[in-house]
Amino acid sequence: MTLIFAHRGFSMKYPENSMLAFKKAAEVGADGIELDVHLSKDKVPIVIHDETIDRTTHKNGYVKDYTSEELKKVHKSKSFFKKDLEPIPTLDEVLNWIVNSNLFLNIEIKNDNINYEGIEQIIIDMVKKYKMEERVILSSFNHCSLETCKKTAPTIDTAVLYNENMFQPWNYAKSLLASAIHPNRKFTSDELIHNSQKNDVAVRPWTVNKPQTMRKFFEENCAGIITDDPELAFKIRSTSK
Repeated sequence: MTLIFAHRGFSMKYPENSMLAFKKAAEVGADGIELDVHLSKDKVPIVIHDETIDRTTHKNGYVKDYTSEELKKVHKSKSFFKKDLEPIPTLDEVLNWIVNSNLFLNIEIKNDNINYEGIEQIIIDMVKKYKMEERVILSSFNHCSLETCKKTAPTIDTAVLYNENMFQPWNYAKSLLASAIHPNRKFTSDELIHNSQKNDVAVRPWTVNKPQTMRKFFEENCAGIITDDPELAFKIRSTSK
């Protein structure tokens, strides 16, 4: 069965990367949560997509320049989320919640633009603290970081994120000892899916929001899809053959 991962939570309807979005995703049938992690000034894993807090909050500046305590006082906001002013969560908060569920967790390590020294070890230590190794996937556009993750924690699954056409990505993933690829949906052909499956490499395209695209990936039996709308994905999967 193709698993449904809620992209930054149920971000189609709720503030992205917020506890509210994660909990709502679980309520509508998501099998897993996808989220992004940066490090604060005091080396705490912070769940937010951008390097700065400019786009999703009323404040400005880089995540790395705020302490975790300072970030806890910053609330997410968007014009259509006025009623849902959600705080920025830490990875520890998310793990503390998700450990008591059956959900999978895809942690995207956001160190492709900023080099957060030691971020892999910090995240892995936290995953181990909650004994979540078997339900966590570590992904990144920084493929050197994935190699570090695999050396640090061989039993935790890793996934190669990419946003372009790639030659035999299943072989590239295997060269990094990664168990999966997470391609942009635009570069996820039937041939890529079939060849990856033949080579025991899972395929989880992103960001899949259109019904016909969801249906295609369900029919191709992809390992998973990453979507802003887990509610729609669940309905389509329930009616797909």
